[in-house]
Parts: sequence; C-alpha cells; structure tokens
Amino acid sequence: MLTLHRIGWPSIAVAAAMLMSAMPAQAAGIPPSGEVATSPNVSHVANVPKPAGLENTINTDIAFQGDYAYVGNYGGFSIYDISRPDRTKVISSVVCPGSQMDVSVYGNLLFTAVDSSRNNDSCGSVGQVASVKESWEGVRIFDISDKKSPKYVKAVETDCGSHTLTLVPGKGRDRRNVYLYASSYNPSASFPDCRPPHDKISVIKVPLRSPADAAVVSTPVVFPDGGNETQPGLLLPTSGCHDITVYAEKDVAAGACMGDGVLFDISDRENPVITARVTDPNFAFWHSATFNNAGTKVVFTDELGGGGAATCNEATGPNRGADAVYDIRGGRLVFRSYFKISRHQADTENCVAHNGSLIPVKGKDIMVQAWYQGGISILDFTDSAHPREIGFFERGPEPNGGGGGIWSAYYYNGHIYGSDFHHGLDVVRINDRRTDPARGVRLDRLNVQTQASYHQGRNH
Repeated sequence: MLTLHRIGWPSIAVAAAMLMSAMPAQAAGIPPSGEVATSPNVSHVANVPKPAGLENTINTDIAFQGDYAYVGNYGGFSIYDISRPDRTKVISSVVCPGSQMDVSVYGNLLFTAVDSSRNNDSCGSVGQVASVKESWEGVRIFDISDKKSPKYVKAVETDCGSHTLTLVPGKGRDRRNVYLYASSYNPSASFPDCRPPHDKISVIKVPLRSPADAAVVSTPVVFPDGGNETQPGLLLPTSGCHDITVYAEKDVAAGACMGDGVLFDISDRENPVITARVTDPNFAFWHSATFNNAGTKVVFTDELGGGGAATCNEATGPNRGADAVYDIRGGRLVFRSYFKISRHQADTENCVAHNGSLIPVKGKDIMVQAWYQGGISILDFTDSAHPREIGFFERGPEPNGGGGGIWSAYYYNGHIYGSDFHHGLDVVRINDRRTDPARGVRLDRLNVQTQASYHQGRNH
C-alpha cells in the first residue's frame, strides 16, 4: 500500500474509501458480503483470525521458515504453526507498531520494516511527525529462536524509513552476513532525515553472529539523473523504489520504483546498479516484481489508486492497474502483455495487483497473487504474450463499503497462504494437474522478495 505521509494510514486510501462508500455495488457475479467464493479447483482449508492485540490493525506481508509462518501487521507481527495447514494456529504475537511491517526471516532472525515516523525505536513508541529531527523509522531486528517469546535485538534507522525490505544473502567469504535493501521514497524538504532528492536505497549489513552490530553500510543513489517524474497519470514521481526482488544466485534484482521498472546488477551487494529501465504510460505506480524460475521473465505490478481505490471494475478496464509481463532479452526488459483479473469487483471494493509468488512447477511459469478485495488469483504466464487465470479465491465486499482484502498471497509447501487485512490468515489449496507437480518441491525458507531457483525435491 502506498504511503503518502509518515504517520498512520495513507491519506489516499482514506479518501478513496470515503468515495467508494458512496458508490453503489455491482451485484452481478459478486459474492454477498463476507461470503467466500472459489474456482472449482480451489478450496478454502482454514482461516485463523488475528490474535488479541493486533485485531484492530491490518495484516500485511508473510515470510516462512520450516513449519512456521511470520505474518506482519501494522501493529506488530505474529508467528503461526503451519505444520498441519488445516490446523494452523498462532504460537505468539508481538505488539510493536509501525507500518508496514514488511517481514523477512533468516536463521533465528526476523527483520521488520517500519515506514511511519515514531517518537523512538521501541515497541512502545507512538507516532510522531517526520519533521521532528528525533523521529525514528527504519528496520527492527528480532531474535525468534524461542517462537513463543521473540526478543527485540536491534533497530537501524534509515533515510525516509523502510517501506519494504529485501533480504540479500552474502556470497563467498561474505556468507556470514546478510544484507537488507530498505526501499523508501516520498521525501520532503520539511523532513530532516528524508529530504529531496532521495532516489536511493539504504543497504544494511547484518553480521549473523552479532546481529546487534547491524548498520547501514551504503546508500546508493539508484537514479543519479532522476527517475520518471513527468509522465501523466503517475501516482507520485519517482523518488526511490517501492519494492525490490532479488535473484541472488544470478546476481540480479528487479526493482518496482514508483514510475520506473528496473533491473539491477547486485554482484556487489553493497552497491546495486541499474542495468535496464522501462516506463509504461498505463502504469501509475510500479509496486512489486516476480521473476520466473529461469530468470528470463519478470512480472511487475501496478498499484493504481495506491491500494485504496476500486480499480478492478469494468470502468477501469483491463490495462490499468494490471500486471505487466516482460521477457528479459540481452539484459533488456521487453514488454509482452498485461494481465488483470477479469472478475469485475464491486465499486465499493478496493482492488489492485499486489504481492504474490511463484508456484514451483518445473517447465511452467505459474504464480499466485493477491488482489486486495479481488482476493487470490492463480496466474499462468508460461506464454508471456497470453497470461491467464487458472484459479481464484475471494470474499464478498466488506460491510458498509469498507476497505480490506488479501495483502499477500504466497505458495509454500503445498498450500497458499493469504494475509487478509481484517480476516487474519487464510489457508487455501489448489488441486489442478497444472500445479500438482509443485507439491514435490519442499522449501526450508521462503522470503518472497529473495527468490531462489527450485527443482523437484527439497530446496534450502
């Protein structure tokens, strides 16, 4: 979700929600409020409500390790036991406010992103405007060796906060370290720690043996000549990246950078460099990216409306607020097609392309993706020019035209997990000959923005 200021919910989402509440709903083909609908090949396995303490703040991203899922929330995070997906249960939760709470996990460490100004870096902090020099935002690190009682280890402040974070493992002699790419944007002359021009990311180095020594080691300017700032219809001019997905073993990353889609060379972990760049007149806000397993394609998403608007209705059309599928040829990004769910949503439903992951099927390019109130979509983009939905899960509109929906939808070890704003964690299963081979791939860890190649058998 787009952040337009540094405390609380984005103003654009609030304005859009007020507008949508005054609009009539489209009734045809739309489930009743709160009712679940699925394609014939998808089943709803379980739903686990948000735990006490986090019930009034929204769920966001998910990371996985072993038999556990780590679910971010604007108010903190929760750890779920998913050893039996149909009996998924909360093990513990930590109240530690600070949106968006993007999460990544590595060993006994959990990393969380904070992009709302706080009066300090503690879990007891409260919102404080970024114009106050002493305000804090950035990355928090937790020790999760005891799943029932996570411990706060360290906070690292970053310029303009950390809207999202991407974990990048070190390589060679550097394997005892991991790096975090903190993406942030939307600077202001009135913010002492977030002044224009920004156009950069913050790189945090985390020594795995001494995570309390984590620190920012570089702030590479990824748009030294400025990004896309003048295109008509942009939600915001480029002033950094919204999210970065790395394919570490290939030393490449894809950046969704507001008005620009880019490829990075990350062979030097501390100094990623843009090697290819594209813009699209139909894209309002480049939000996230997913490589195929071969690293020959990338799917970018457009967060039209900032996540608060009804953009999956007939009036918006098929090309705006869509995915864009690109082939990577000779280091260049070559546009092939758009994909957007064809299940028109009500005019009261905030719906937009959001976070997703690959379903690991050898020789095929299939992914699952969240669409806020558009639910969960399973997309086959093996044919780059003709992507198509092969399954879905969704709920009817929120009561009284309220906002909500699935923030992140990821495939992990045989099931799809969806993090819903209000309804908690959904567990979904697809039974389809096209995706059934994925059950032979077992992962020990999944940070979706840290892609790794898969094969039939156990992955690490």
